[in-house]
Amino acid sequence: MPQVSKVKVKETHCSVTDLLPNAQYELWVTATNTTGISPASEKALYMTVPSPPVIKGRECTSCPEAAFISWDSGNTNPVDSYTVELSEMSAASTHSDVTESIVGVPTCQCVVQLQHGRRYLISVRAVNVGGSSNRSEILTVSTTGTFFHLLEDTAHPCLSISEDGFTIFYEDEELPISAMASDDNTFTRCVAILGDLIPVRGRHYWEVEVDDDTEFRIGVAYMDTERNSYLGANSTSWCMRHIVTPSRHKYEFLHNGWSPDLRITVNPVQIGVALDYQEGTVSFNVDLKQHLHTFRCHFQNYVHPCFGLDSPGALTVHNAIEAPDYAFV
Repeated sequence: MPQVSKVKVKETHCSVTDLLPNAQYELWVTATNTTGISPASEKALYMTVPSPPVIKGRECTSCPEAAFISWDSGNTNPVDSYTVELSEMSAASTHSDVTESIVGVPTCQCVVQLQHGRRYLISVRAVNVGGSSNRSEILTVSTTGTFFHLLEDTAHPCLSISEDGFTIFYEDEELPISAMASDDNTFTRCVAILGDLIPVRGRHYWEVEVDDDTEFRIGVAYMDTERNSYLGANSTSWCMRHIVTPSRHKYEFLHNGWSPDLRITVNPVQIGVALDYQEGTVSFNVDLKQHLHTFRCHFQNYVHPCFGLDSPGALTVHNAIEAPDYAFV
């Protein structure tokens, strides 16, 4: 049975406080004198505004043309829609007035079209029939380059991740079988991890830094790429593999297990990955401005960056950086 609260006042108006957010209330009035209490007035329905949404910063990505924003509702009861507000940061200040609003967003995520080389402040409001909530906390987005986080829930149990979330470590620890029995989303054979999905058609670029003697795999993969398979050994991933042999450093470019024969005279420390959705390509280059290989792909869905270590060592991801001119061929 609904709880009824009473407020006694002597005026013909009053303020009702301590109402729950995003909740519906019925309000009515009775008058009292020495004779007794009058019948109740007609009931008025009132809906309180929602609580502010909570932006999930670790799930938000950006690129030179757009940003993917994800948030939690912040409300127990469903809301009608959300409004995403953005403003461009000027060089002289850290804030500015809202310059654009995207209204009527039905779910807790949105792709926002932006301009290249700018910085934006983005916030979200929840909306119901009672009105709009206060703003969420503000997310700062840069469109210098593609930015994403690593998805820790996909990491192989042997991997550990730095505090800033952009370096992975493989310490070659022997794990008991019980520790390897992870959920279906975790890599179990390849010591690997995925990055956030990049759900924006266009060009994306990031770099990987790794030691000379570390064997690794880097590239892109679909979300449903087999967790009990090696990156590049199936039809759902495209990767560059580094192998250390007694005589040389060997590089393979793998998709469905196939690789062209390629030798690099100088072992690179930093490798760039260039993803072009519109052209359907994934290209690899090194810091010596040398193009290594390009996969010609027909992406059926959006892909994730992927990273793997085949021997003990560390691998660092550098993103939110400008793509060099030679990255896309």
